[in-house]
Amino acid sequence: MTTEIAENQVDTVQLIRESVRDFADRHIAPHVREWDEQQHFPADELRQLGTLGLMGMLVPEAYGGAGLGYHEYVAAIVELSKVDGSVGLSMAAHNSLCTNHILMFGTETQKQTYLPKLASGEHIGAWGLTEPNTGSDAGNMRTRAVRQANGDWLLNGAKNFITHGRSGNVAVVIARTGEPNTSRNATAFIVERGTPGFRGGKKEDKLGMRASETAEMIFEDCHIPDSQRLGEVGEGFVQSLKILDGGRISIAALSLGIAMGAYEAALAYAQERQQFGQPIFNFQGISFKLADMATDIEAARLLIEHASDLKNQHKPVTKISAMAKLFASEVSVRVSNEAIQILGGYGYIKDYPVEKFYRDAKLCTIGEGTSEIQKVVIARHIM
Repeated sequence: MTTEIAENQVDTVQLIRESVRDFADRHIAPHVREWDEQQHFPADELRQLGTLGLMGMLVPEAYGGAGLGYHEYVAAIVELSKVDGSVGLSMAAHNSLCTNHILMFGTETQKQTYLPKLASGEHIGAWGLTEPNTGSDAGNMRTRAVRQANGDWLLNGAKNFITHGRSGNVAVVIARTGEPNTSRNATAFIVERGTPGFRGGKKEDKLGMRASETAEMIFEDCHIPDSQRLGEVGEGFVQSLKILDGGRISIAALSLGIAMGAYEAALAYAQERQQFGQPIFNFQGISFKLADMATDIEAARLLIEHASDLKNQHKPVTKISAMAKLFASEVSVRVSNEAIQILGGYGYIKDYPVEKFYRDAKLCTIGEGTSEIQKVVIARHIM
């Protein structure tokens, strides 16, 4: 029976891989350079991903989702990111952060209200933890939610570097409800776009991932009914750490997709480019680079598979997901850098895709916890 389940899972992963690859070739690849240069956020294409079931991959069918696991989810992110990391990032943030937070910690009413629209792609999700003065030091956040006499909340503050901060229809926002740097001092809330006092702020002009919207979310005397609270008061930061366990797997998958895209472009070029009467792949200096790239990619893939297995089995995953995110993100940067080196001058111009892979890859070592923070997490778990 176990073998049969594994075989069915492989078949499903392969079907998803082929379906997403076909969608990316037809609907994303022709626009990659245009979207990058214009910083165009392809909201319509994200909603189309919803019709394929990709915007609610981890959501049970009872709430309108695909009811799939992390292997299928990783496969979809990888295929999107091999074509455009921006789209892979947006899809990953929507699934792993906003949607998954409501799925894991929402009441039945909250799940019935928000998950079907998020899973279908009708609504795009955002997730707000990071602030201008508190990146890795999230426990010292300044955005505050103050409880009113009637039990509801008044939210004030700002979040930055938020994926879909301006365009998201629904946001999960973590706000301080206790004293700074004390345990259990934050609470999570669901905030809908259009709520008085909630608005999008500055859209960031970024090095890479330019088609994935990154912006501020600003709250000015924003009234939040207590029915929009996620979980118990004071659990927000603890919830966030659990959400980031899965989020690290998605960023690792994003990193893997970018690395694979850069590697495949470099390999094709090395086989076609002629110098001194032969393909440059025949030169050891080039073939050894590609060998190292392929080895790093395979090692990253295996770490991500291990983390996905643990997550599917509901086993502790914090250490392994941090390892997968750390290693895959650094591999993404290394492989993209080597891809440019293999293409030489052509790697430095926008007519070839590797310069964009290089720009996109760097975000993976920063977003959802820097490489240094991943090492802190890993070190704590190996003590």
